[in-house]
Amino acid sequence: MMNGTLGTFPAFSEKPMSVAFGTQRPGRRAFRWFAFALVALTMAACGRYAYERREQWRSDLESRCMASGAVQMSRYVQRANTINGPGTCGMDYPLRVAAQARGQVAYNRPQTLACQMVPTVDRWIDNVVQPAAQRWFGAAVLEVKAGSYSCRGIRGGRSGRMSEHSFGNALDVFAFVLSSGHTVVIRQHWRGETAESGFLREIFVRACDHFTTVLGPGADPFHYDHFHLDLARHDPRWTRRVCRPRPETVQMLQPSSPGGAFGWGMSQPRMLTR
Repeated sequence: MMNGTLGTFPAFSEKPMSVAFGTQRPGRRAFRWFAFALVALTMAACGRYAYERREQWRSDLESRCMASGAVQMSRYVQRANTINGPGTCGMDYPLRVAAQARGQVAYNRPQTLACQMVPTVDRWIDNVVQPAAQRWFGAAVLEVKAGSYSCRGIRGGRSGRMSEHSFGNALDVFAFVLSSGHTVVIRQHWRGETAESGFLREIFVRACDHFTTVLGPGADPFHYDHFHLDLARHDPRWTRRVCRPRPETVQMLQPSSPGGAFGWGMSQPRMLTR
């Protein structure tokens, strides 16, 4: 026994303690309970993942796209193995895409995308990006620096709602390499009144006509250096689109003369009207 101002504390007994798992010392008992709890938590987590399923509309969209023939396999677009997990992440028919627009626009590295993203990116490049590059620079886009599949939550977190990147349903675009050798970098060229900023703002605003989600500099602190493009289902009828910053708030520029080359001057910025 020990006496003092804090009271009297009994000494630890040296005798074994009888517990449900047998006769053990206190330290071993605590260890067994800890191990039991750890196993239980692991089994619970495994059970949770076992019952997690991707939303059915994702599989339906991939299947319809593959059956439609909208994407043809080639040296630039190839089938990859099905991705299942962890959790709901993955794709039924992932595609390994080395280049878009029939091989005319390469990626800096192959991207893993769901089927529906490939023809949508093609249309954006053919109908928006290439015409804008000719108008602003008198050149073509030859390469896109981008990122795609990543199993993670929105804004890179590991919890909460999953990002469309987790399903190959999104593309992050960081820069464009032109046939002239010039590179237009979103982080560097979005702001200002230059040919680069005019080009980037034009293709950003018009991306809102092709994708259901378009995020760029000014949308939030996470998209200051790239465009996020995806085909998320924001409502059952596929009518709602998210475009931030809003197109009507983006100051649009015009080249001083059509058909010019890199280094054009600019007219005064005007507000976009749609």
